[in-house]
Amino acid sequence: MKMARSVFYYQIQACHKPDAYEHELEVIRSIYHEHEGRYGYRRIHLELRNRGIKLNHKTVQRLMTRQGLKSTMRPKKYRAYRGEAGRAAPNILERDFKATKPDEKWVTDVTEFKVKGQKVYLSPIVDLFNQEVISFRLAKNARLPLVTGMLKDAIKKLRGHSRPIVHSDQGWQYRHKAYQKQLANCGLAQSMSRKGNCLDNAVAENFFALLKTEMYHGKSFKDADELIEKIKGYIEYYNTKRIKVKLKGLTPIEYRNQALQAA
Repeated sequence: MKMARSVFYYQIQACHKPDAYEHELEVIRSIYHEHEGRYGYRRIHLELRNRGIKLNHKTVQRLMTRQGLKSTMRPKKYRAYRGEAGRAAPNILERDFKATKPDEKWVTDVTEFKVKGQKVYLSPIVDLFNQEVISFRLAKNARLPLVTGMLKDAIKKLRGHSRPIVHSDQGWQYRHKAYQKQLANCGLAQSMSRKGNCLDNAVAENFFALLKTEMYHGKSFKDADELIEKIKGYIEYYNTKRIKVKLKGLTPIEYRNQALQAA
């Protein structure tokens, strides 16, 4: 092959050298599998930083690609609009999804899951300050108590004089007198998206897309009861363990506690 002797032995030695990122690769694989493939390179980069390992985010991306580690990807939504029954509220939120403190702005919606011919409905309230799921209810039907029960649970958690804006779409549950009375009795302002405009409630939509991508799509469940338990477990994980890039590498609960301590 007319290869120089020195080149041949250099390549032999190079093949036997340990990988420069051997330890980092092991930690990356551990984080990836710990979170069941839900973390992409951005969150893994933040988690590495939290563990005292400093790597450039592009290096993390390259190492993950080399190992074939790729986060799960996203889709579609239950629609609860049933015409003009009940009274619509104005769009107070107007896509201003930034909140300066906990319990300033809440968003809510209902989504549907299907398993073995059965349906499961999830109704959560998400705080725009830290994307924490404040409260949620799960049921095998989409009746009114799914939403009113969730709101009751959330109101019980309010601190002091907090009176958040509660934003939703124009689903029939949110136009119902009982739900609107519940808000009014507690002095909470109701806000609604414009009809047929899902972007007005983008944070709730994004949460559903994330949840379904990370624990529902591509997974199998024996029945609705098992799915309900898995959703409960995921929301606990989401609030307490899943770090967010927008929260500077903290979980929603950690970010809320940090803000309350600083106040």
